[in-house]
Amino acid sequence: MSSFGGFPPEAITFFRGLARNNRREWFQPRKHIFEEKVKAPMEELIGVLNTQMMTFAPGHVTEPEKAIYRIYRDTRFSKDKTPYKTHIAANFPRRGMPKHASAGYYFSVSHTEIEVGGGIYMPGPPELLAIRTHLAEHHEEFLRLSSSREIRRLFGEVQGEQLTRVPKGFCSTHPAADLLRYKQFLLYIVLDASIATTRALETELLKRFRAIAPFIDFLNAPLVRAAKRPKEPMFV
Repeated sequence: MSSFGGFPPEAITFFRGLARNNRREWFQPRKHIFEEKVKAPMEELIGVLNTQMMTFAPGHVTEPEKAIYRIYRDTRFSKDKTPYKTHIAANFPRRGMPKHASAGYYFSVSHTEIEVGGGIYMPGPPELLAIRTHLAEHHEEFLRLSSSREIRRLFGEVQGEQLTRVPKGFCSTHPAADLLRYKQFLLYIVLDASIATTRALETELLKRFRAIAPFIDFLNAPLVRAAKRPKEPMFV
């Protein structure tokens, strides 16, 4: 079984330089370094992760070219006009569903940190309502999954933006009232950047992906059901 030995040191050097020189004039002459020392190893790593994820998250196996986020930043609505991201990241959404309309796995690599986590980051109103309804009915299961000893050791507590009060349509005295206020449901942690160039990167990512698989499946359960539900016919 193949394994990933880590990013080459040139990848870390590239990101360190990009952080200091985030402009097209610096990036373009070094684009081949990004392609060969950053993107190509990232594709290799995703291939290795995909092989392992077939055993615990087959519905999230994603082709590398679809999993990897672009290096180019969207600066249209940002005060920060620097053109490039100073990290490389990948997302593993639920296959057959829009990238941000389902819960998925995520990680990023830079010269300063490794991010790893999963959950649902930008659910639309229908997805959020479906998750909250499912959570209201199965909150004890959610608490068991999200507060297990392994989850607390590897991630800590559930994170995400919250409303100031229980959303309309749900009882303010519901036993899961605090959970129903969440607008995002995330498990997330930052690891030391030093593992990026070692075999430990693959180990740490897989260990955490395996741990949050039941959490991801819980969030996706109502969304998968809704996606499979036959559409009502329209009569004119």
